[in-house]
Amino acid sequence: MTREGLDALEEERRRLKSEERPAVIKAIAEAREHGDLSENAEYHAARERQSFIEGRLAELEDIVSRADVIDTSKLSGNIVRFGATVMVADEDTDEESTLMIVGSHEADIDAGRLSVTAPLARALIGKTIGDSVEVNTPGGGKSYEICDVRFE
Repeated sequence: MTREGLDALEEERRRLKSEERPAVIKAIAEAREHGDLSENAEYHAARERQSFIEGRLAELEDIVSRADVIDTSKLSGNIVRFGATVMVADEDTDEESTLMIVGSHEADIDAGRLSVTAPLARALIGKTIGDSVEVNTPGGGKSYEICDVRFE
């Protein structure tokens, strides 16, 4: 996982503990004041939210405790590895995309952050600038050429 990915998870954990958890506890207390809990939708919604928060906190604690942080700024070269920012060109359409290969918990394709376990990332790992890779997609095979590799 990258340092940025770990920081984002720790920020989410902090927010859940310091903001969300106290807010849901307050919501449960307010809902209890309304009387009969068996037919109190606010109470049930707040309890469900509390369950989600506690589950997510447990998940975050596990992920953070097992995280292996890689400082991508200390990496270099032109071989695609974890943490690399890779510019690829679709060989059919010549459309270029820039993707950073990151851990599965920090992947966000809209932000150009591709999980290391994604088929495209697995195809790119170990390749260099100028190499062509084939990736099987739900819509059929796609070919990409690696145009640039950098580490930031």
